[in-house]
Amino acid sequence: MSEPAATAAEVREANKPGKTPRPKFRWDDPFLLDEQFSEEESLVRDTTRAYAQDKLMPRILEANRHERFDRDIMNEMGALGMLGATIDGYGCAGVSYVCYGLMAREIERVDSGYRSAMSVQSSLVMHPINAYGSDAQKQKYLPRLATGEWVGCFGLTEPDHGSDAGSMSTRAKSCDGGFLLSGAKNWITNSPIADVFVVWAKNDDGVIRGYILDKDMKGLAAPKIEGKFSLRASITGMIQMDEVFVPAENELPGASGLGGPFGCLNRARYGIAWGALGAAEFCWHAAREYTLDRKQFGRPLAANQLIQKKLADMQTEISIGLQSCLRAGRLFDEGRLAPETISLIKRNSCGKAIEIARMARDMHGGNGVSDEYHVIRHVMNLEAVNTYEGTHDVHALILGRAQTGIQAFF
Repeated sequence: MSEPAATAAEVREANKPGKTPRPKFRWDDPFLLDEQFSEEESLVRDTTRAYAQDKLMPRILEANRHERFDRDIMNEMGALGMLGATIDGYGCAGVSYVCYGLMAREIERVDSGYRSAMSVQSSLVMHPINAYGSDAQKQKYLPRLATGEWVGCFGLTEPDHGSDAGSMSTRAKSCDGGFLLSGAKNWITNSPIADVFVVWAKNDDGVIRGYILDKDMKGLAAPKIEGKFSLRASITGMIQMDEVFVPAENELPGASGLGGPFGCLNRARYGIAWGALGAAEFCWHAAREYTLDRKQFGRPLAANQLIQKKLADMQTEISIGLQSCLRAGRLFDEGRLAPETISLIKRNSCGKAIEIARMARDMHGGNGVSDEYHVIRHVMNLEAVNTYEGTHDVHALILGRAQTGIQAFF
């Protein structure tokens, strides 16, 4: 819509000698976020946005309806340098964490499931191999994961151990030449199509260690979980291990204890903070457009005070949230981002995004439950995004502990 013309009085006031022109307010970018990016960051944003809108958006309706993930997406992301993007070398792009956040925002503007596939490959599979792996492991796995030739998954959550990962039941028993892994992991993104499995298990001493499994290892299975009503365009499964022999050289030498998997999760949580706001942005813009176009009682829905108040709430939370994500990204690139700050932005972005998505669904009226308007899909997706990688309440407890010095997890 065109902006209303300035009144004659406003023009005279603005043209007075020595009068500073009134700054223009951009409703869709109140803090001029786009001006705060470097040339490289803007290029990454624009490239990812073009890919997401041109290649992913046309697929998502049918993919979500039929619970289908297109494996070619991993190769497409790899060709654009989007997998393991913050890693230097091994065919990776080596870009900043701000760039990684911008990628997550643009992909999740289309669908959280597609962002999940990207972030698992990057933060939960390639990062631990790069950060904790041997030179031989890096050379073997990273180049083929970077191109999308290989797909990876991350096995931490178990059927009986979610937030309490330290109580995991999966075991890695020492044997001649390596380890025998037994146990089960649940809610594992990409596992049914994975070539590479990064699995966390307790060794003979009860210490959590990381192991790289290959899909053709005997005793390893990864059945798909059917019937999800969230992240339907992302494939999710289990990891079942029955005395899977893992050679000694497949143990990650640099990871010991929960710090290993949590170091991965912090990077994924950072990307989620950006991504959830991308989904929220879609819902906000969709609600604005719908209420401007939809007429009831002889005027647009957007002419009602309640609608404008809801749009203002969306605008406020998203704009402030994006500024916090950008600041966190700058701190990450400077090596100064505390894990608690990641909990803060993950919790804030996901909590606010799901509220915005639900509000947008309501503003669409009956049409809001139709997948052709996309908003209901974001509502369903954000239910999972608000839960995984640390629930909303668990991150509150992390922040509470940081403030009081008292842990309240149990």
